[in-house]
Amino acid sequence: MTDYEVSRSGVLPGDIGRVHALLDDFHEWPSWSPWEELDPDMTRTYSGADSGVGARYAWSGNKRAGAGAMEIIESRPDHIEVALEFLKPFKSHSTVIFDLATVADGTRLTWTHTGSVSGVMGLMLRFYSMEKAIAPDMEKGLANLDRVVRGADAG
Repeated sequence: MTDYEVSRSGVLPGDIGRVHALLDDFHEWPSWSPWEELDPDMTRTYSGADSGVGARYAWSGNKRAGAGAMEIIESRPDHIEVALEFLKPFKSHSTVIFDLATVADGTRLTWTHTGSVSGVMGLMLRFYSMEKAIAPDMEKGLANLDRVVRGADAG
């Protein structure tokens, strides 16, 4: 079993409530999540609560997008925690945490992805780290969030 933690942060130009709303509602994720672009024909299923604790999102897509599900398990104005389960291309469970704080320029978002992998994927991580695998996507997600927040502020 190999544990990992990858974290990225940035300051978004919107107020904490707007940023929280984009993260706390899976219906908003297609507007900013870098993984949504992996398969334009991906099947998405929303269930449970509309947003916040109990909101669920499942997807199934091509080889790049894979298949899995997420559920918001904790939601406060400054913190959202998501349980993430991948079914394909490999099985894994991880946690995604979004910590938000009001700062002079807007909202500081710290996005952390933690988990453990075993089997073939655990072996692969001995040679190729999760940092290299997902950090660029997280950075793209922060840039997308910045764009979405700026667009919303302009409108």
